[in-house]
Amino acid sequence: MQEQYRTLAREGVHETEINRSRFICALAPVATEEEAQTFVARIRREHPTATHNCFAYVLGADASVQKASDDGEPGGTAGVPMLQMLLRRDVRYVAAVVTRYYGGVKLGAGGLIRAYSGVVGEALDALGTIVRQRYRLVTVTVDHQRAGKLENDLRATGHTVRDVRYAEQVTLEVALPDARTEAFVRWLADATAGTAKWEFGGEAYGEL
Repeated sequence: MQEQYRTLAREGVHETEINRSRFICALAPVATEEEAQTFVARIRREHPTATHNCFAYVLGADASVQKASDDGEPGGTAGVPMLQMLLRRDVRYVAAVVTRYYGGVKLGAGGLIRAYSGVVGEALDALGTIVRQRYRLVTVTVDHQRAGKLENDLRATGHTVRDVRYAEQVTLEVALPDARTEAFVRWLADATAGTAKWEFGGEAYGEL
């Protein structure tokens, strides 16, 4: 797995006008192809009278899934430039739809490429990006008497507590950068006088 990746901070829309054509870029963070396709379909429903609704999306921390559509624009002048902008900005798990309302002035191939890629870049600037880091998950089990203080200590020392479950004992799921796993085990032993049990699990990404 990649150590980290950059993605969109929030869903949103950015609009610009070029030679009387309106270019409206809608961006959304997406986790799967199904989510990306659902987002594209939703934007198309919101703009049923638009001249074009072109899209591009990138999935996977390593950009393993890449799709683009020109939606009737000349081949290679819309979807691919949008995709290239997403890749150039190094963003992942993001879908972009650029809706165009034609204003009566032809832009030519070069103008279309600049328009479609440019509005995606502007939208990324407007909405912002975040970095997500790969973490190792560790499950910590402790008695009820120590649980509250341990959770507070974890949060106070900058550890990411993803979940807390109360049963016969209390289970806390903590996310750690790989480089901090050994130090965490030592810290946990000191913090709980050796009473806590721990078990390393899988991996996940979280905001840096």
